[in-house]
Amino acid sequence: MDTGSVVAPTLAAIEALHGTVLMARALVSTGRRVDLAGLDTEAACLCAAVAILPPATARSLRPALESLARDVDGLAAMLPSP
Repeated sequence: MDTGSVVAPTLAAIEALHGTVLMARALVSTGRRVDLAGLDTEAACLCAAVAILPPATARSLRPALESLARDVDGLAAMLPSP
């Protein structure tokens, strides 16, 4: 398996989800309501994609995934209580 052929689209998916989270954080910070209904599904698909990668390949994505996780945590902290 050519690791570049699976890393690039997976990294692109991480970056796309990261962009979505950053946009949501920006909207929430200005007092706007955001609909995060699809975020769980996107995150689950991303996790499934990473889970089937060879361990060494998946490890190469760790910094991007950790950055995404920090931003998701930041978004969660900004959301009002239900």
